[in-house]
Amino acid sequence: MALIRVKNLLLRTYIGFNPEEIANMQDVVINIEIEADIPEEALLADEPDGIYNYKTTTKQIIGLVQEKRFKLLEVLTKNILDLIMTDERVSWARVEVDKPHALRFAESVSFEMEAER
Repeated sequence: MALIRVKNLLLRTYIGFNPEEIANMQDVVINIEIEADIPEEALLADEPDGIYNYKTTTKQIIGLVQEKRFKLLEVLTKNILDLIMTDERVSWARVEVDKPHALRFAESVSFEMEAER
């Protein structure tokens, strides 16, 4: 098993339910941890065949976040986690989504979820 981390993926999306949040895109910062099986053959051959492709998953997450609208940070986080878990090679994943400046006097608010196979 290997632990893959995608750190501080900065994206913009429509997130929230207040009028200004519905009208304007906002920054979100996404941190992901994925535990996936790495076939020994891929490690020995130094070839990507059969290996978990974190670049493909990250592109899918970018598409999901930028193309949809979300009222709740919780729903955005769950959608990302569900997308990651569709790959059978993933045995465990954790997703944290930060919404900077969501609260007055706070740097950000975040929501975190994890799933295990």
